[in-house]
Amino acid sequence: MNGSLMWRRYLRKRHTSWISLCHKCSMAMELSDANLQTLTEYLKKTLDPDPAIRRPAEKFLESVEGNQNYPLLLLTLLEKSQDNVIKVCASVTFKNYIKRNWRIVEDEPNKICEADRVAIKANIVHLMLSSPEQIQKQLSDAISIIGREDFPQKWPDLLTEMVNRFQSGDFHVINGVLRTAHSLFKRYRHEFKSNELWTEIKLVLDAFALPLTNLFKATIELCSTHANDASALRILFSSLILISKLFYSLNFQDLPEFFEDNMETWMNNFHTLLTLDNKLLQTDDEEEAGLLELLKSQICDNAALYAQKYDEEFQRYLPRFVTAIWNLLVTTGQEVKYDLLVSNAIQFLASVCERPHYKNLFEDQNTLTSICEKVIVPNMEFRAADEEAFEDNSEEYIRRDLEGSDIDTRRRAACDLVRGLCKFFEGPVTGIFSGYVNSMLQEYAKNPSVNWKHKDAAIYLVTSLASKAQTQKHGITQANELVNLTEFFVSHILPDLKSANVNEFPVLKADGIKYIMIFRNQVPKEHLLVSIPLLINHLQAESIVVHTYAAHALERLFTMRGPNNATLFTAAEIAPFVEILLTNLFKALTLPGSSENEYIMKAIMRSFSLLQEAIIPYIPTLITQLTQKLLAVSKNPSKPHFNHYMFEAICLSIRITCKANPAAVVNFEEALFLVFTEILQNDVQEFIPYVFQVMSLLLETHKNDIPSSYMALFPHLLQPVLWERTGNIPALVRLLQAFLERGSNTIASAAADKIPGLLGVFQKLIASKANDHQGFYLLNSIIEHMPPESVDQYRKQIFILLFQRLQSSRTTKFLKSFLVFINLYCIKYGALALQEIFDGIQPKMFGMVLEKIIIPEIQKVSGYVEKKICAVGITKLLTECPPMMDTEYTKLWTPLLQSLIGLFELPEDDTIPDEEHFIDIEDTPGYQTAFSQLAFAGKKEHDPVGQMVNNPKVHLAQSLHKLSTACPGRVPSMVSTSLNAEALQYLQGYLQEASVTLL
Repeated sequence: MNGSLMWRRYLRKRHTSWISLCHKCSMAMELSDANLQTLTEYLKKTLDPDPAIRRPAEKFLESVEGNQNYPLLLLTLLEKSQDNVIKVCASVTFKNYIKRNWRIVEDEPNKICEADRVAIKANIVHLMLSSPEQIQKQLSDAISIIGREDFPQKWPDLLTEMVNRFQSGDFHVINGVLRTAHSLFKRYRHEFKSNELWTEIKLVLDAFALPLTNLFKATIELCSTHANDASALRILFSSLILISKLFYSLNFQDLPEFFEDNMETWMNNFHTLLTLDNKLLQTDDEEEAGLLELLKSQICDNAALYAQKYDEEFQRYLPRFVTAIWNLLVTTGQEVKYDLLVSNAIQFLASVCERPHYKNLFEDQNTLTSICEKVIVPNMEFRAADEEAFEDNSEEYIRRDLEGSDIDTRRRAACDLVRGLCKFFEGPVTGIFSGYVNSMLQEYAKNPSVNWKHKDAAIYLVTSLASKAQTQKHGITQANELVNLTEFFVSHILPDLKSANVNEFPVLKADGIKYIMIFRNQVPKEHLLVSIPLLINHLQAESIVVHTYAAHALERLFTMRGPNNATLFTAAEIAPFVEILLTNLFKALTLPGSSENEYIMKAIMRSFSLLQEAIIPYIPTLITQLTQKLLAVSKNPSKPHFNHYMFEAICLSIRITCKANPAAVVNFEEALFLVFTEILQNDVQEFIPYVFQVMSLLLETHKNDIPSSYMALFPHLLQPVLWERTGNIPALVRLLQAFLERGSNTIASAAADKIPGLLGVFQKLIASKANDHQGFYLLNSIIEHMPPESVDQYRKQIFILLFQRLQSSRTTKFLKSFLVFINLYCIKYGALALQEIFDGIQPKMFGMVLEKIIIPEIQKVSGYVEKKICAVGITKLLTECPPMMDTEYTKLWTPLLQSLIGLFELPEDDTIPDEEHFIDIEDTPGYQTAFSQLAFAGKKEHDPVGQMVNNPKVHLAQSLHKLSTACPGRVPSMVSTSLNAEALQYLQGYLQEASVTLL
């Protein structure tokens, strides 16, 4: 492969230099008719189904969005355009622009001019409230994105402007305000408590609670006035839903004094609304929840919140709500439109029944029987709608059933209620349900093909009865001892899975497989082993749910741990099934609807990981199938988890094969580089960080020099455009480290002109608080591997850059990395060289670094290898640096030794100053591809002093002994006069361990 070829088209038209990377509010676009017309034409093209027209238009808009007035042009267009499609398109484009660019990230350019920010905030609320509903929703979202960053400090008048609109009497405007307030305040439901959050909520309550309460009362009165006007009621009930959602958000963190004082108003009205039934608000639609159902669902949520968190204050209202919600449950039909209402109502009962002081409400056996019979059993039934989802919308079905996103389903709520009741009434509830389970199974046995739903409900009941505590990782961790899970498995689950026809009764097959998955820790290993070939067989099932569950169950079983933390199943135990397992897994990817099934790909990855060298004979076929799949999905990557597991499987193939036969790396390069070329040429952003990681793994597998195909790539890796995307950075640094480890001599001799580019990358990374550690990874590799003479001329400049960053923006993370670097430098070039370079920058600087940085801060270094590097480096400073013994630096010798003993013996200093906060990858704004680390491409931890020093404490003792032989008498006197007693005792221990003394 010609490495250069891989890059030519990727970098064409994207040329930039390190200097030009600072992005400013460049040229301004005029707010002119001509520009509005141009913008209209490009927005039209972004709606074109033809990618040849759509993509260039999207690229053009991306290229001009940094210009001043661009967002104002969009707002002007959505206000003044005569074309409704363009108005909506402009509003969506504006919202996405705000989402990508509004947040100001430290160390990164401000992407929106201050003048534009001010103008947007001055106009957007009015514009939102005067726009049609479709546009109002987009602008409301944009306001909440801006509010998340700027409210309240940088947007103090937002609340006042919104509250004032309540007086308008126009419910189109009022609902716009309520919708915006809801999207702004709903984050209070999941924010961590902090003084800043309390201050903000108090500010909101002071301005908003009273007007909201008055609006609530006024809206309820208007509902009575307009009780016979369907269109007015629809608008008023939309308001009541939003008001109820705001009540939930504002009460979530704590019970505000205002709402406690006004609880009577809110709770009485909520109770009235729960029991209200207006024929005009009933809908004929069986699927879509109407306004009445949505409002009652939210009121159930609000009541559950108060019952759980503020039970003392809510106690006198509770019996009324229990009665009202119970009546709701027993009178509401089975239609899909009632699902959210029923599940929220059941969740309310579940939250009440597990509180100790509401226990008396449920104690009576008749009450328990009534709840089981009238609420739990009917809501566990597998309905026609569930069957339809199972067959026609399997992805959503799996997401809800497997991943626990079925929080608003009847079944999940009924299951939670069973769990809640079992807390105090496990015996009676188990007894009641055992009767139901037996009668359901008897019904099924009479006529399986007709009565299979009875068995489905029985399995679900057993599962919910037996599950006391559950985690995604381990399945059930605590089970109801009154239920014999193994017996149920042998009698009722295994027979279904052993049936020869994998396509018969797909729902029961899925139930059986899920049972194995959930109770894998309770069912004995011998039964699990029997089920493995059955699960492999079910990978061939036509039902997407069945073959997905089979893949997921295998993957979960293969991760189980036995004694000594080894996998429960060994490669030898699975060996008889290897061929059929791999065949069926890859075949399953060809079944309709599963071409990018993440559960199957994860099972492939896990099978490779468990089986290790057992897969080597199949690798040539498997890697061909994986590369074909990679090429296909790279055309339009849409399933991030699937893609991630696919690259993990590729990495495992390389690792396992090349461990047995390192020369095989060439075969992988031949198979993969053509696809990688395609990915890079087409700039498939989601895949580029993965490609770099796989290339690092391949390059690290080469034992000798770097092949020429890689060297041709090296200059391209330094192109600034690649480093603009934060998602590329960790993978690129890793790849450059691989180049430095394997080919430093080649780089020094054949690509010396590229060293400034390499240092340019380091300079960019070191300037960023988010990426400075990556800069140090690169710098440490340069210092460790490059021939000293090749970087001689740059060394002083490197240190000056580091000191500038220390002065301008010193963080704990930077400091730790800096300490490791200077000690690595000391090990590589010698202690004297370190002292000389510091004092060459500024006289006596070496002493300042020791006194102000190394001695007081070395305790902050964490990590075994990092601590070892620092220990060996400081030992060199103590024992191989003449100025430490006979200049003004001598006074720092003992404090430095004391700090080294502290590094060995004291706990790590992990304090971080309050003002420091680091950006997580997830927090970086916009749509940049975040970096995803491939576990199986992982770099082995590298110890640069491993061969030289095994035990750093013994090494210190030996080095001090050597120093003391060179200048007898001095070291013992320095140690005994200045070292504290505890440190002296530790040092004696090191000397004894090394069998040496100080002379």
